Amino acid sequence: MTDATFHPGETALQLRGGSRAQLAEVGPRVIRTFMPQQHRDFFAELPFVLAATVDGSGQPWASVLAGPPGFIRSPQPDRLRIDALPALHDPIAPLREGAAVGLLGIQPHTRRRNRMNGRLIALDERGFEVQVGQSFGNCPKYIQPREARYAQPAEPARPPRALAQLDDAARRLIARADTFFIASAHPQAASPDAPTAFGIDVSHRGGPPGFVRQPGGSALVVPDFIGNSFFNTLGNLQLEPRCGLLFVDFVRGDLLHVAARASVQWEGPEVAKIDGTQRLLRLEVLRAIAVPAALPLHWRPAG
Repeated sequence: MTDATFHPGETALQLRGGSRAQLAEVGPRVIRTFMPQQHRDFFAELPFVLAATVDGSGQPWASVLAGPPGFIRSPQPDRLRIDALPALHDPIAPLREGAAVGLLGIQPHTRRRNRMNGRLIALDERGFEVQVGQSFGNCPKYIQPREARYAQPAEPARPPRALAQLDDAARRLIARADTFFIASAHPQAASPDAPTAFGIDVSHRGGPPGFVRQPGGSALVVPDFIGNSFFNTLGNLQLEPRCGLLFVDFVRGDLLHVAARASVQWEGPEVAKIDGTQRLLRLEVLRAIAVPAALPLHWRPAG
């Protein structure tokens, strides 16, 4: 396995999870430094993309950028251009050239998703371009089927609310969530000389409504089900426990950005309680930002 494929946090958890030997062969083949044509075409179909970066303190944040299909395009296999920018109040703003970014393209109604991590190499008043570091697909598991349509915002965005802790509205959104997104980062991700694998990742987590438990205080607990066993997210959290969560209200368009600190529970009766759970992800909420009616997308159920 080459150094460019996985970093030490990921390989340590692959060893613990029993996938290391298999990924020694498979990993370098499926994690590429370019996007295959089907990935390039896929991103061009999307009305939104998940994006992640770290702020000046190294705290990862996850957010979402939206536009009419075609607002994302790939001018060449190792480039992805996004004609959208985060709002001024968005925790991933301001973007800057040279920054490490993580991107997730997801199409919930077809359950397709592709990940791309890289560096921002161009920035202008319309959007930005990313140089591919790692590109790979994910399995369709746990994606709740709903279809998004872009809708031009009818009114200016309302101001965000900064939360030192989750308020009742934030807790209600989390309690009914069947989906959230998590941004994580290698501790050296912000360094311009960091190896390709030392990047930022944003990934999807899904389950039945209420799968994110709130046992009390500032804690959230999430079952971690079997996936591709790459351990991209948990491998980052092994080395840098801070992460950024994004919850979406698919009816109102509200966004809830959460800064958290993670730990992983591998064993115990709590892990065994939920069928299919491999481990538990415990998240201590550090602070949050609630943004009402921020997402210019209309959603409808899919079969």
